[in-house]
Amino acid sequence: MKTILKKAGILILAAALICSVLPMRADASYELPGFWQVQADNGPAWTVKTLDYSYDHNTYLSLRDIAMVLNGTDKSFSLNIKKNSVSLDPGMAYTPVGGENLPWESSENPDIALRRNEFKVNGEIVYYYTIIMRLPSGYYDCFMMAADLAMILDVNIGMPAPGSLQINTEAPLTVSPAMLEAAGYFYGVNSVLVGDAATGEVYYQYQSDIDYPIASTTKLMTCLLTMEAVSAGQITLDDQVMVSAAAQALAASDDGVIPLEAGGQVPVRELLLGALLPSSNECALCLAEYVAGSEEAFVERMNQRALELGLSRAVFFNSHGLPAYTEEPIPSKRQNRMSAEDMFRLVSYLLKVYPQITDITSLKSAVLASLGREVRNTNPLLFNLQGVTGLKTGTTNKAGACLVTSLTADDGIMEHDLVVIVLGTEDSIERGRVSGLLARYALQAFYTGVEDTENGSGASAIRRLPVNAEAAVDCILQKAKGR
Repeated sequence: MKTILKKAGILILAAALICSVLPMRADASYELPGFWQVQADNGPAWTVKTLDYSYDHNTYLSLRDIAMVLNGTDKSFSLNIKKNSVSLDPGMAYTPVGGENLPWESSENPDIALRRNEFKVNGEIVYYYTIIMRLPSGYYDCFMMAADLAMILDVNIGMPAPGSLQINTEAPLTVSPAMLEAAGYFYGVNSVLVGDAATGEVYYQYQSDIDYPIASTTKLMTCLLTMEAVSAGQITLDDQVMVSAAAQALAASDDGVIPLEAGGQVPVRELLLGALLPSSNECALCLAEYVAGSEEAFVERMNQRALELGLSRAVFFNSHGLPAYTEEPIPSKRQNRMSAEDMFRLVSYLLKVYPQITDITSLKSAVLASLGREVRNTNPLLFNLQGVTGLKTGTTNKAGACLVTSLTADDGIMEHDLVVIVLGTEDSIERGRVSGLLARYALQAFYTGVEDTENGSGASAIRRLPVNAEAAVDCILQKAKGR
């Protein structure tokens, strides 16, 4: 179904060049003002103010300046920027407020904090990190990464020379993971994998066979075992689960998400919502204790199920993904681990056997009636890209920021679940950006074909990964038949 994508002269996304260089300086209040020359299509080059945030070349661009560059093109957009909010409307003309496309009036560091301000595109909330500052004119300007703007506007961006940017408004965003890898973009990531869960085809992978801590993406295995217990008739979604003293203690700790009181009762379906949307550790613990009688017994099931699914590099110590300390004078600090390949197998199986999981993970928010509380989904891609259906975020100091994303694509015959696994980014900012770029590559690969990586970056050859023992046997038989 897929053809090899060969495009001479493909423009590498600016993220590879401006978001992923080695740090030259680290300082929380370091914002170095500068400017670039930016050209749209064959138009004139405009001066665009920039801020290098925290690190040299970690560059954010003035949205007002870019709006002037794109005015009159098919990618023009209007802006309404306030102290803590930005509203961007593609397809609308931009009205200047003064000071656009002029160099900085002062070379002093503006000392501005990077924040997740309220950001709306066509009136809908999206999640990107921005810098907002007040201009001498009294108006506010917003600075954001070129890669984020490229994703919002669906334009291709390249850097023909340092300090210059070329925006191709006639070409949709094209992502080349192989070129990003060659530029060192994934040096700050433990591993990534992009593939089709329906077919097992892997579009791209980086260090995907090495096991790393997986933090709260652990809860996908907890969810699988819970759904299998429901399917086997051992429990129901409406069963009332009594909160244990251990769950109450976890809820009251620094890692608590949803307040729970021992002796209280919460239905299984709400515990699933709590575990998967806001990533409640105490909800995951409640599920483990209810399904298996104790968390220790549940963890045994997790590890046994991992073996049955062929997850050769997976090990679990608890049901939620937090660090687990051993009971010794000098305790060991252990964390659940898995490779990206194993996570792909797990997710592919989960989506195939229990596709209803996305009925939960596609929700932006939900109400836990028994607790009188509304919870929100921690997955930023659910807000930033159409077709995203889940699945799970995760963060610990050791694991870094992780995200397992699922999104749907249709080949005209059936719907496919595409999966993007990103383990171990530096923070939630990079987690969202890396996942967003690779999610767009997943769609690009599905509809137009994958890159030829055999003669390029050294990226692993594309192959299918069996998602269970039966599939593994079938894979072996197919290889034998081929010989």
